[in-house]
Amino acid sequence: MKKVLILATGGTIVSQKGEDGLEPEKTPPELLYALEEMGRYYAIDYREILRLDSSNIQAEEWQLIAREIYSALPDYDGVIVTHGTDTMAYTASMLTFMLQSLNKPVVLTGSQLPISNPFSDARGNLATAFAAIEHNVCGVSVAFNHKIIPGCRAVKVRTMGFDAFESVNSPERGEIFADGVHLFLHGGPPKADPPRLCQQLCNDVFLLKLIPGTDPKVFDALQRCGYRGIVIEAFGAGGLHFIRRDLSSQLRRLVEMGVAVVVCSQCLYEASDFSIYEVGRKVLATGAIQGHDMTTEAAVTKLMWALGQTDDLEKIREIFATDYAGEVTLPPGK
Repeated sequence: MKKVLILATGGTIVSQKGEDGLEPEKTPPELLYALEEMGRYYAIDYREILRLDSSNIQAEEWQLIAREIYSALPDYDGVIVTHGTDTMAYTASMLTFMLQSLNKPVVLTGSQLPISNPFSDARGNLATAFAAIEHNVCGVSVAFNHKIIPGCRAVKVRTMGFDAFESVNSPERGEIFADGVHLFLHGGPPKADPPRLCQQLCNDVFLLKLIPGTDPKVFDALQRCGYRGIVIEAFGAGGLHFIRRDLSSQLRRLVEMGVAVVVCSQCLYEASDFSIYEVGRKVLATGAIQGHDMTTEAAVTKLMWALGQTDDLEKIREIFATDYAGEVTLPPGK
């Protein structure tokens, strides 16, 4: 019988109606009953470490969650983190970078409806999380709607549908069918190196989505605010305007002043390639870092994590030129 730790952080799964809408409450009896049923197959320990709507989960909570997981790894076959759906993809991506060389499953799950609701998806999502541990899908994953998704590729794409998450630019790790669990992209064999906790983060990272006509002075404002890193969602395969409102010269100035700039595409699927068009090559000439096919969540959390490890822009480039857990598809030769 596998031993599983559940770390509860709040979210919809434990929410009840309050004066101002749904809010996380103490562990509801329906959740305890569901875990009691799973206890026929697993030795389960349950620990509430937070009671937050995931919109309130930030860098400090990521560090707490990572420390709790890391300290539990020697004693458990896997860890399940129940979490609100709104920022689950950010947490899953960040944990991927903070917990290096994971040799056991760490699975985030939650629900679109509270577990006390008779139509809730909570029980199915919990069962999927247990399935990931049962099949030893190592690394950080998101379990939702019968799918096991790589944590650094998960994106929330629906606000109300039970199929709230997708694996973007990467196969799912597995899916539950009527005939059992089908594994498509296993987390790989257990790592030879022992797990490491790298919890240093930098919260001074800003995400900017460009629109036609974005004023270059926005970058001056971001610098005055003390941001050390900026992730830019550019247009299409990769580009930003330089006629009349020249964004590229401002980006170059930021990079020269030591600000780490990562540029991705606004498109959800497929990779950016800034070498195709003139507007993209001007971006490369600034010294900005390409995000390739990373999700926005992964690009933002990787930059926060990278800046927590080093202030050296060249070392940050090396970090972004490294695929740690399948978060990026690097071009051949990289």
